[in-house]
Formats: sequence, structure tokens, C-alpha cells
Amino acid sequence: MILEMKVPSPGESITEVEIAEWLVQDGDYVEKDQAIAEVDSDKATLELPAEVSGTITLKAEEGDAVEVGAVVCLIDTSAIKPEGDDSTPAKEDTPKQAPTTSVVAPSNENTYATGTASPAAKKILAEKGIDATSISGTGKDGRITKEDAVKAVPSMGQKVDIEGRGVTRSKLSMLRRKVAERLVSAKNETAMLTTFNEVDMSPIFELRKQYKETFKEKHEVGLGFMSFFTLAVVRALKLFPAVNSMIDGKEMISYDFCDISIAVSGPKGLMVPVIRNAENLTFRGVESEVKRLAIRARDGQITVDEMTGGTFTISNGGVFGSMLSTPIINPPQSGILGMHNIIERPVAVDGKVEIRPMMYVALSYDHRIIDGKESVGFLVAVKEALENPQEFLMDNDVKKALEL
Repeated sequence: MILEMKVPSPGESITEVEIAEWLVQDGDYVEKDQAIAEVDSDKATLELPAEVSGTITLKAEEGDAVEVGAVVCLIDTSAIKPEGDDSTPAKEDTPKQAPTTSVVAPSNENTYATGTASPAAKKILAEKGIDATSISGTGKDGRITKEDAVKAVPSMGQKVDIEGRGVTRSKLSMLRRKVAERLVSAKNETAMLTTFNEVDMSPIFELRKQYKETFKEKHEVGLGFMSFFTLAVVRALKLFPAVNSMIDGKEMISYDFCDISIAVSGPKGLMVPVIRNAENLTFRGVESEVKRLAIRARDGQITVDEMTGGTFTISNGGVFGSMLSTPIINPPQSGILGMHNIIERPVAVDGKVEIRPMMYVALSYDHRIIDGKESVGFLVAVKEALENPQEFLMDNDVKKALEL
């Protein structure tokens, strides 16, 4: 019996996926539920498991864009597993090379025809305003043909001299292309502004120094900065509900819950999993959820459902050394908080200069529904909660808040 394996729907509104990598080779024997391919959608990279055991015949190439429901491979269930094969054959881990465009230096044996455009090519180049000397002809003896002129693109500046040097051209994954589209649309379709502030991290440093070992021993998870920032954001969202809203046509949708998107770095690039109902979580709950989602993103097991539906985003560029940035809104959300690295700096405290661990924070927001007063007030609320966590986040009972 031959089973046709079709592309399952990765999620609502996704109609097409791209075969990122086949994990098996044509003719391999595969086991049921074995991962046979990685597919990229516009929201995530997911594994495609074999529906049955048998010999596989591939019907799509790596890099092909296939519609949801299309056949990508055939599995012959009547095939017998090869004897002595205790493990399912897997695709060899040979490094994949991106398609390359090799540049060959032109021959020094030039003739009168080298660089000369044909009459048809001259007309096209004149219409485009391109100098014939800027084009390398592919015709006989280097003559510029009509096809060369049609393919020629006007230079937007000084032409890069690539003679004798290699150039690599690789195709963007569907996920990366979608991210690029969303970033551009966020800049073009929203009235995005950014406001900044700075936070004295000394109180959090003291709390972590005093309780992080006990916290880790009891809860088997570290007491990091993300729980403090998440709970500070939840508090600020309650004080300024407009920041926890979205525009839908001519209407504004406000939420009474806080689904916080956390930007994490994964093997396929930036992932933004969502911490659901963060307003109901404690420090332990936030840290456990951050750890779980980060591991799933790192292992490539994150699902579309786990990355959609957030109402606000927190991005931590500080882990890469960023001191200051303007984060871009994650549509259709209306706000994103950017964390940065912590640097000891001299600050004035009660008329004296002291060295404190300081962090710049940034809030990018959609000015169409969030006024300047609300955006500044939101960031100030985050700042005051981080600089006095015992009062604003722990209700003056640290051990109870940390469940110790």
C-alpha cells in the first residue's frame, strides 16, 4: 500500500509552507512518527513526522514552497525493514552549502567587440540610463546582448567591484521573509514612537544575591531578571490599559488579561513565545514558563500556538551586549519593552556620587492609540516597580512572594 503524505495545516491562516530540510533520503526506510522533514511556515519552523512505517519516496525538493494539503512524499507500507538495521537511516550530517554565484574574472584577451552593445541593447540601455561600460557582456567576445541589457539594473550608487572575489547568494527562509515583511509593515503602518528611561538595578541585585540559591534549590529554576520585568510590566499594564490594547479597523480592542510575548533566540532565528495569563503567575511561575519556552524554542519544538496571541512583548537585547535600542512593535500589538545590558555607572544619589548597576529601558508604542502621557507613565511605572520590588511586586513580603 502506498500512502500519500500531505502537508498538514500548521495553523490558522497559513496556506503555504517551505521544505527547509529533508531529514531522510529518498528510498530510506522510516518509522512511524519519525521526523522526516523540517518545514518553514511564515510563523515557525516545524517538524513533519512520518504517518506510517515504510520506504519513503520524496516528491518535493528542499526549498520548494508547497501548499497546505499538497503531497510531499509517498510511503510504501508494504516494504520490509532492512535486516540488521536497528536504527532508522538518517540523513548524513553533511554541511549544506548555500547556492553560490561564482564570479569568473574576464579574460584579458579583449577584442574590438568586448563591451560593445548590439543596436537593440543600446536602445534598452539608453532608456534605462545605464552606461554600457558598467555591464559585462555575455555574447561572443564579450559583446553586450539584448538579454544583458534587459537584465541590467541601474546602480543605486557606486558599483561594488567583485572582480576576482567570491559572492554567495542564499535564499531567505519563509520564516525570515515573513519576519522581514512584518518589521517593514510595523514601521509603515503604525505611528511608532519610542520613549526611554533608566533603571537602578541595585534592589534586584540585592534580592537575587540573598535569595537566588534558596530559590533555585526549592523550585529547581533560577531567579532571573525576566520574572521581575514581566511582573513589573503586568502591573504597569493594569495601570495603563491602553498599552494592552490593539487596533482592529476602526475599533480598539482592550484586554483584561496579560499574554506577554518573550523574544528568545532560537536555532532558526528570533522566536517570540507567549507567557499566557502572566497576571496570574508568581515569580516561580514566570521563571518556570520562561525556561520551558526557551528550551522548546532552542530545540525547535515550539509550536505556532505557543507564539501567537500575545498582547505585549518584552525583548532583551542586553544578553547580546546592546546598551540602547529602539525595539520594533510586534503587530498587531501596540507596545514593546526593550531591556538592555547592565552597566555600572556613576549616578547622583542624595547629593552624592555612587556607582550603581544601571539599565536603559525603551518602550516603543503605537501613537495612534497610546498618548505620550500614557507611554511615559507606563515606563515610569515599570521603573518604580523594578527599583522598589519589595513594595510594588512583593507586597513587602519577600519570602511569600518567592514561595520560600
